[in-house]
Amino acid sequence: MSLHLMIGLIGLVYIVVFGGMALLRREGLSIRFAVESVCITAIAVILVVLSPIQIHPVLFLLLLYVITLRVRLLVDFANFFARRGNYAQAEKIYDLASHSWPDQTSRLILMVNQAILWLQENKLDEAISLFKDVLNHANQGALGVKYEAAAHFNLGVAYLRKNNNSMATVEFNSVIDTWPASLYTQRAQQALERLRHKDNAPAQEKPAE
Repeated sequence: MSLHLMIGLIGLVYIVVFGGMALLRREGLSIRFAVESVCITAIAVILVVLSPIQIHPVLFLLLLYVITLRVRLLVDFANFFARRGNYAQAEKIYDLASHSWPDQTSRLILMVNQAILWLQENKLDEAISLFKDVLNHANQGALGVKYEAAAHFNLGVAYLRKNNNSMATVEFNSVIDTWPASLYTQRAQQALERLRHKDNAPAQEKPAE
């Protein structure tokens, strides 16, 4: 198979595979992801056909992955620093991600992680506001079930820290409704059990990514 046909095929398979994975995560199809992937593939094919540049298929796939998933990769990088308590560096990378032309799904994922960071910093009002903003967009089909459950759980944690047990209970129950077979649900059930027994431990519930 000629190189330009191989690159075109790789681009097509990449779109189908990652698009299918997005559907499985209930994130919906990202038009921007598809357009970016098609454009990058077309540019690579044109370069191979019309110039002496020969792009190795593995290098092309790597470039396609990094460019189209840049926001999520930056979020993961920021989370690396956040887990180690380097919140200032994490904030800088989140800010960079927000200016990297995210699609709707990536923007919501970024917002969830930004809100978790604020929760870790005990910026409760800011975290609550951002979690609520994310969840207001959840019904539009762009937010995957994992991140919707994470938003509900961490919003519940934020309410606990504000001593608003009634709203925390609502959010923990929403976790169970959103993604029953998950670690978020297990932790939500544990928090609800402690609340029912009027244990003070839920106020110390840790955020979950």
